Amino acid sequence: MVKKNIVLGNVANVQEFNRICGHMDFDVDLAQGKYLVDAKSIMGIFSLDLSKPIKLQAHTDDPEKLVESIGKYIVK
Repeated sequence: MVKKNIVLGNVANVQEFNRICGHMDFDVDLAQGKYLVDAKSIMGIFSLDLSKPIKLQAHTDDPEKLVESIGKYIVK
């Protein structure tokens, strides 16, 4: 499992992030406060506060592929 904090910030970033996650063959979840949504659901992502960091949890044995794909959204 991969756990990272991400920031999306605007609609264009949400659309691109959602498209990237849609091509993954494993589950990618986003958590913020009491909410947990599927990163492959654009409506789910828009239900979160995009101005604040979001916790990403990906259920994969190949974390490098995911980190490479979404690297620009990961906050240190």
